[in-house]
Amino acid sequence: MRTLLVEDDLMIGEVVTRSLKDCAYAVDWVQNGNDALEALDRQHYDVMLLDLVLPGQDGMQVLRKMRGGNHMLPVLIISARDAIEDRIAGLDLGADDYILKPFDMAELLARMRAVIRRRAGNARSVLSNGVISLDLGTHEATVRDAVVPLSNREFSLLQALMLRPGAILSRAELEDRLYGWGAEVASNAIEFLIHALRKKLGGEAIKNVRGIGWMVSREG
Repeated sequence: MRTLLVEDDLMIGEVVTRSLKDCAYAVDWVQNGNDALEALDRQHYDVMLLDLVLPGQDGMQVLRKMRGGNHMLPVLIISARDAIEDRIAGLDLGADDYILKPFDMAELLARMRAVIRRRAGNARSVLSNGVISLDLGTHEATVRDAVVPLSNREFSLLQALMLRPGAILSRAELEDRLYGWGAEVASNAIEFLIHALRKKLGGEAIKNVRGIGWMVSREG
């Protein structure tokens, strides 16, 4: 999943970016509110991590402009502001969750998974289409009662498809969800991952719609 991290503290930004990449998230990191809004104009994201104290436009201004423009990206505020008034203001402006610094990365990841699931209309920690089940916590897939471990990239690609069963995702859409700014992407990277997933999950697990993209079936 592709994440926009909006954080001006270099140490926190570096730690969060590295941790997210280790857990198969693609991360674009900006350090002020103006760059955050520009990034939203040119790139699709699955979730935003938003600090409140930022140069230029602060986090509340960014959130207000996003929601005022009907931008429905899930937003998780990460802030040292612990006053109840700040938490209420952030949630009322449209944030999906609010976590206080310093935070544990395991909790941050769990909260990210939760807001992404809720926006996708699925409150469970396991995505399923009746054939494949994908555990968002363990990064394991289950097919015909067999548990299948996945690499980080395989998990990210399958998660993108499982969040929207029945929807066809193009190569460009899948690359957007798997790779951040500046990442070198081989021309056959998506095909390579899909081939690897089919070997693990079965040839019919991911369907190719020729000339358009790939999909997993809706739950039958």
